Amino acid sequence: MQDDLSPPVRQSDVLDPARAQAMQMALGQAATLQAGDALPPFFHQLYFWSPVPASELGRDGHPKVGGLIPDMGLPRRMWAGGRLRFEQPLRLGAEATRVSVCEAATRKDGRTGPLAFVTLRHELWQGDVLCLTEWQDLVYRSDPDPNAPHPAPPVAATDEDKAEAVHFDATLLFRYSALTFNGHRIHYDQPYAREVEGYDGLVVHGPLLAQHLMLMAQRSLGPLTEFTFRATAPLMHHEAATLCRKGRDMWVRGPDGRQCMVARA
Repeated sequence: MQDDLSPPVRQSDVLDPARAQAMQMALGQAATLQAGDALPPFFHQLYFWSPVPASELGRDGHPKVGGLIPDMGLPRRMWAGGRLRFEQPLRLGAEATRVSVCEAATRKDGRTGPLAFVTLRHELWQGDVLCLTEWQDLVYRSDPDPNAPHPAPPVAATDEDKAEAVHFDATLLFRYSALTFNGHRIHYDQPYAREVEGYDGLVVHGPLLAQHLMLMAQRSLGPLTEFTFRATAPLMHHEAATLCRKGRDMWVRGPDGRQCMVARA
């Protein structure tokens, strides 16, 4: 096993129930979570903020690379997917510690130009108990060529056993960005998203899609032990989508039938 590419970064945070309740309300749920309750899957994204001065932000609103995430020389960042292994419940109202390392960083040429792939590993502890391990896969790309054709997105399956409609708007994207302290401008700055990064509107967060799928999986299958997801095409804030499940396989289908995310619980 190769060594990690960065020294561990440790952060501690109290898992405030008020923040989890705000997330419930943003997702259209009743605010029921209290101190001592188990944190719902993926709600740990609400904690362990890493604020930096504006002078230390990149043009996209994220902190500049070069620390935990190496500078791969490419400006556009996307959360491409991830894997989570749930060991023990994280409990609201108690302190938790996140230990983060850069596990891998590679660069190669893709169909649309150079790509860089970065994998971060996060371990979340309460006391001396490892509660959760998360692998976060990031992709960095060059700026889009306005004259280049858009690659065709994959087509989503239509043989699901369970389907749920889900809707997004600019307000939800702003609230999710605020709750997760995600400054990426593609989620709230429409001129930037269109004119700089070449999207058709505000981009729905990949983790927000994964959040919906995890909650759907938990409702259907019970407590999760592992969850993997991979983003395959962007979804815009003005588009409705369908959450789909067939057994333990899950996916997000856009309004035109394209596959936006695949996952397995």
